[in-house]
Amino acid sequence: MKCALIVDDHPVIRGAVKILLKLEGYKRIHEAASGNEVLPMIREYKPELVILDLNIPSLDGLDVLARIKAGEVPCRVVVFTSQEPMFYQDRCMRAGASAYVAKTNDLQHLHKAIHAALGGYTYFTRLPTSSVSMSTLQRSEKQMIDKLSDRELSIFQHLARGISNKAIAEIMHLSHKTVSTYKTRLTEKLNVESSVHLRDLARRNHLI
Repeated sequence: MKCALIVDDHPVIRGAVKILLKLEGYKRIHEAASGNEVLPMIREYKPELVILDLNIPSLDGLDVLARIKAGEVPCRVVVFTSQEPMFYQDRCMRAGASAYVAKTNDLQHLHKAIHAALGGYTYFTRLPTSSVSMSTLQRSEKQMIDKLSDRELSIFQHLARGISNKAIAEIMHLSHKTVSTYKTRLTEKLNVESSVHLRDLARRNHLI
């Protein structure tokens, strides 16, 4: 019997995806609202398909993808997220995802991505790379952001949203000191002088 796992912390999104999966003939559909639930549920239910959001509590989606890949779990992962594809799609591809669908698209794209993934194919958006479509500033900022590790990128977004070091430490299960170290490293790597500049950089690149 076909089995799927939906990972998203928004019940309305999970509900919409569940309806789509039922139309695809799925009888066993499980739901998770946080990253730390995913691996235990995959081991228990053995879903052939995982629909994964990236911006989830406890373990973010990139961490979950890395753990699925490291565990050599035999399931297809379709990323369904509001995160900017320009900065996240390639990371997800490298981490083993079969497809990447932005939540700004209608569910027809998710439908196509699921069919591609289960058929052994991939489904990714063609991203703008030409000099015509990106300004010099955008290209140089994208290059800096692309060099960040997955964890640095996550902390960058949290900081840009104005979340305190202490709160980030709790969200990501890190020490306050570790988050402070990451913050210092980010200001150096991204060539910014303050949290205000971090936020401006994130906004310009549609990361918040």
